[in-house]
Amino acid sequence: MSWGTELWDQFDNLEKHTQWGIDVLEKYIKFVKERTEIELSYAKQLRNLSKKYQPKKNSKEEEEYKYTSCKAFLSTLNEMNDYAGQHEVISENMTSQITVDLARFVQELKQERKSNFHDGRKAQQHMETCWKQLESSKRRFERDCKEADRAQQYFEKMDADINVTKADVEKARQQAQIRHQMAEDSKADYSSSLQKFNQEQHEYYHTHIPSIFQKIQEMEERRIVRIGESMKTYAEVDRQVIPIIGKCLDGIVKAAEAINQKSDSQLVIEAYKSGFEPPGDIEFEDYTQPMKRTVSDNSLSNSRGDGKPELKFGGKSKGKLWPFIKKNKSPKQQKEPLSHRFNEFMISKPKIHCFRSLKRGLSLKLGATPEDFSNLPPEQRRKKLQQKVDELNKEIQKEMDQRDAITKMKDVYLKNPQMGDPASLDHKLTEVSQNIEKLRLEAQKFEAWLAEVEGRLPARGEQARRQSGMYDGQGAPTANSCAQDRESSPDGSYTEERSQENEVKVLATDFDDEFDDEEPLPAIGTCKALYTFEGQNEGTISVIEGEILYVIEEDKGDGWTRIRRNEDEEGYVPTSYVEVYLDKNAKGAKTYI
Repeated sequence: MSWGTELWDQFDNLEKHTQWGIDVLEKYIKFVKERTEIELSYAKQLRNLSKKYQPKKNSKEEEEYKYTSCKAFLSTLNEMNDYAGQHEVISENMTSQITVDLARFVQELKQERKSNFHDGRKAQQHMETCWKQLESSKRRFERDCKEADRAQQYFEKMDADINVTKADVEKARQQAQIRHQMAEDSKADYSSSLQKFNQEQHEYYHTHIPSIFQKIQEMEERRIVRIGESMKTYAEVDRQVIPIIGKCLDGIVKAAEAINQKSDSQLVIEAYKSGFEPPGDIEFEDYTQPMKRTVSDNSLSNSRGDGKPELKFGGKSKGKLWPFIKKNKSPKQQKEPLSHRFNEFMISKPKIHCFRSLKRGLSLKLGATPEDFSNLPPEQRRKKLQQKVDELNKEIQKEMDQRDAITKMKDVYLKNPQMGDPASLDHKLTEVSQNIEKLRLEAQKFEAWLAEVEGRLPARGEQARRQSGMYDGQGAPTANSCAQDRESSPDGSYTEERSQENEVKVLATDFDDEFDDEEPLPAIGTCKALYTFEGQNEGTISVIEGEILYVIEEDKGDGWTRIRRNEDEEGYVPTSYVEVYLDKNAKGAKTYI
């Protein structure tokens, strides 16, 4: 149906309706704009929330994120950051695809509506002018007819009166004829105006108004279609990010499923394990019989010679001095109740129980890092030394480049004395050469330490096992001798002279291997062996196709990945032989290194 034929007389109502339609469209634009602001605000709050709970760099929180539950939480924070990004995408797409386009369309719509209704009003004004002209010609015709009728009646009256002269009668007759002619002219003019008005009115109601109303109808229908398309776009913008949001949520679920309570428990053990054995049973001390202790040089020498010192503890800790318990310095001192001794044992701080730890503690107290990084574990020491060697080589290369530049400049000065004095560069050239020589000596020193470490690293596991067996066999006598020395002082007090002698001996033998008992590196992921590899070289480990192992060090660019089978078996395998799954991947996808 057409508005031009059905609503030909509803010009004002159509004007109001079209204005209402534009108001509805502007209201929808305002709604979408507020939605984009909400999305931006929500995304900002999510990002701030994720940032708030991110671990701070170089803080204790970073150490906590080695646990799988904390890693899952970190993955959740990262996924929420991506989730917030999708809400920003929603805001951007709604602004560009809906708000901006509709705002431009509304301006075009307003301009078109104004033009159409201007044409309609112009046609209305033309019809009003034609109607006024018709009314004017009609009134003039009516007036002239009345005047002609009165002139005719006057002529007839004058002609019937015998007292009126012939000249007056002739004058009345001529006046009647003039009025009659004027009436005829007015009639013709009225007829012409009426015909013209009817023609204009027909064109107005059957041509001009239908055409204008048709344009207005098309404009209104375009507005309706456009708002419908915008609503579809509104839904599509949301639907486009649903798969990505789903991936974010899947990443959170996958991170949660990767939580391994056994692994976290093992990490707790590795973090807090002291290495001490539980204390043995405490012997019954009989206070009913007075005990007199007599110590002589012979008994002391005999006890040392026999190698059977008196033991204070039983059970499986027999032969080893428990490092927490404090001994009485004098036999005359009154013994405390058992409960007091137990409380003292619970709150006392552990003492350094091995000489390597003692040496390490002393070096840390000194506050100075050895130049050869001997205070670090072998692997870390190797990396530090390698880093130092690389830095020195870069400095050497830099100095050599500077020397070459000075040499070239000197040659230029020799060829062209007007450019400068060649002798002025001799001092600088000598200084650079001395710097190069110093750096080379320094590099050679660190390379020697590096060669020493690299030569010892591959046999580390075997050496550690040999030393472990040696200490298992010698641990008890050493502890016993220490206990004997501390308890066999003639005056009742104890001395540490002999224990210090043993300490010096052990320090001398164990100097190079003081970190063999360090805790293993934590696992940063897992890997699956793609092929069988026979680790025949030192530092490598054999794997079987399909075997699952732990990754403890990524490929540093040399084509080798460090893995662990258990606490005693670890080594390097070619990176191309394994498929690595790192825990730090946000989406939990497989990573091929």
